[in-house]
Amino acid sequence: MELTRLFLADLDAEAGRSRKALEQVPEGHYDWKPHEKSMHFGYLSELVATMPSWVAMAVNQDSLDLKPTSGQGYQRPNLRTRAELVKALDEAVAGAKAAIGGTTEQHLMTPWKLLVSGTVVMETPRYEVIGETLRHLAHHRGQMTVYLRLLGATVPALYGPSADEKTF
Repeated sequence: MELTRLFLADLDAEAGRSRKALEQVPEGHYDWKPHEKSMHFGYLSELVATMPSWVAMAVNQDSLDLKPTSGQGYQRPNLRTRAELVKALDEAVAGAKAAIGGTTEQHLMTPWKLLVSGTVVMETPRYEVIGETLRHLAHHRGQMTVYLRLLGATVPALYGPSADEKTF
């Protein structure tokens, strides 16, 4: 099986799980966090919603500079509602699917770089960036489900039944 087909299948599965989690986000808790060292719930939700866009970036760009010396770096979205989060996820997934569908395995073997102020801090093949992005998405979505529980929201069944959704 081609890497592109594997990534598309993984992306579909992860997108569905992320959608189920984002659909449970209680509004009005953007700045809430369970501990002073924890991420804000809104930031974490934005990560889950937008992280699939990193796949398109890994395919379509040769690098990302997190703190470019000239110009502005990445500007976080300001997604405050459940509807905005789900819409952002749908857009990010569509872009990721288009990028994967339009690339080749040969291109996925080429290097991609992460920079900070022009200095390379990581260089790895694009396929590794995509795989790591999908694993990173699952990690942050898991964090988000803990936040959902602590906020009294429904925790959806993602990899099997949850205490709130007994699917079998």
